[in-house]
Amino acid sequence: MSAARSFLALDLGAESGRAILGQFNGRQLSLVELHRFPNGPVRLPDGLHWDVLRLWSEIKTGLGLAVQKEGATLSGVGLDTWGVDFALLDRDGALIGNPYHYRDSRTDGMLEEAFSRVPREEIFAQTGIQFMQLNSLYQLLAMVVRRSPALEIATTFLTMPDLFNYWLSGRRVCEFSIATTTQCYNPRTGDWARSLLETLGIPSHIFPEIVPPATVLGELLPEVADEVGAGKLPVIAPACHDTGSAVAAIPAADEDFVYISSGTWSLMGAEVKEPIINDQSLAFGLTNEGGVGGTFRFLKNIMGLWLVQECRRTWAREGEELSYDELTTLAAEAVPLRSFVDPDATVFLKPGDMPARIRDFCAQTGQPVPQSKGEIIRCALDSLALKYRWVLERLEEIMGRRLEPLHIVGGGTRNRLLNQLAADATGRQVIAGPVEATAAGNIIAQMMALGHIASLKEGRQIVRQSFEMTVYEPRTGAGWDDAYERFLAVMEQST
Repeated sequence: MSAARSFLALDLGAESGRAILGQFNGRQLSLVELHRFPNGPVRLPDGLHWDVLRLWSEIKTGLGLAVQKEGATLSGVGLDTWGVDFALLDRDGALIGNPYHYRDSRTDGMLEEAFSRVPREEIFAQTGIQFMQLNSLYQLLAMVVRRSPALEIATTFLTMPDLFNYWLSGRRVCEFSIATTTQCYNPRTGDWARSLLETLGIPSHIFPEIVPPATVLGELLPEVADEVGAGKLPVIAPACHDTGSAVAAIPAADEDFVYISSGTWSLMGAEVKEPIINDQSLAFGLTNEGGVGGTFRFLKNIMGLWLVQECRRTWAREGEELSYDELTTLAAEAVPLRSFVDPDATVFLKPGDMPARIRDFCAQTGQPVPQSKGEIIRCALDSLALKYRWVLERLEEIMGRRLEPLHIVGGGTRNRLLNQLAADATGRQVIAGPVEATAAGNIIAQMMALGHIASLKEGRQIVRQSFEMTVYEPRTGAGWDDAYERFLAVMEQST
């Protein structure tokens, strides 16, 4: 490709959204943030929702800014969001109410309700997805149990990015990577898990056609184009799940890498050609989510930097505002490998006084109790690094081969201490970057869809050429093996 091209990546996270312009000169990709906007739940009398119409307005604002800046050189637009949440449409294609937020309490008890109707092992065999009550499957089951009138009149189920893509292009389909997060998809049949859905009382006729990542959905609807000042602009489905886009931008040169998409959650896994659905992956809580180029993301959700974020929020409420850099500096000065928590213990799941929870966990498991802010954050970071080692061992055990190097992408790459601890704990070289992996992966899929690049492999080469990476080599002799044995004992106590 000779002439420079521009692409718009609309990346909506659970806390904020961004419109990022990608400019590709034939060899390198550069990214510029055009628009950022907050996101978050809105509580109504019937529960916790997303403010979907405001998000739609922000999407059009970002699109308009890109058109103003790039004009006719804007080649495409692609959108990705968080997983599991969805909208329902009626027979006229109209939205039936504001979509619910995944933290809404209506799914309390729905795992147990599902298992009373279909054995846990059978649900996993049909979907290959880990069990979390926030999954779309249990949100839909909650509607079945409550005899929701919305479900009774619905004719179309669309995940959040699919809804926005429908409003952009007029096409009602579900993209593969986001469809797999619902736990309503059967990767063995390549279709919705229709027999499972019907057994649970969920109408399967509402689930639309599934399209692969890098699909051109159509042109921007005329009314939207007029509003934002655009011409004929292709609307492209990238990996519409944000983690799927982030993994597409991992700058790997071979196939045996392991990755962490690092942020509020640490999503750690490997890329595979076929889903791995067996007793081991069920027992270890691993999951199979769709990726770009016919791949699957075989991974584990780890609580991630949520522990640090909630500590920071707690201390800010108490009147001491500290930056993440300041907290990391304090942690680096604290005694290492002294106390550990299991980051995925249920006590750490919800917002609240995280420092107190960490101290209580250490006390209850017979460990030295961290007191200072540096000791508490060091405990959280050491524990995350050791959990990475545990997940890496489980992945290698199931896959039967060594996985290296460890690629870390996303906002968490800014935490240099955690990156080094990850290298030390796993004994793997860590390659950190890019920070904006989701936007880069979104744009790679757009270029694939329009024929500007031929493959995911070529896209990853572009990432390597475009963004600076930081390499962390594992340090030996720091007591990590002994620490890991103590960490395993702590994990055993927390189950």
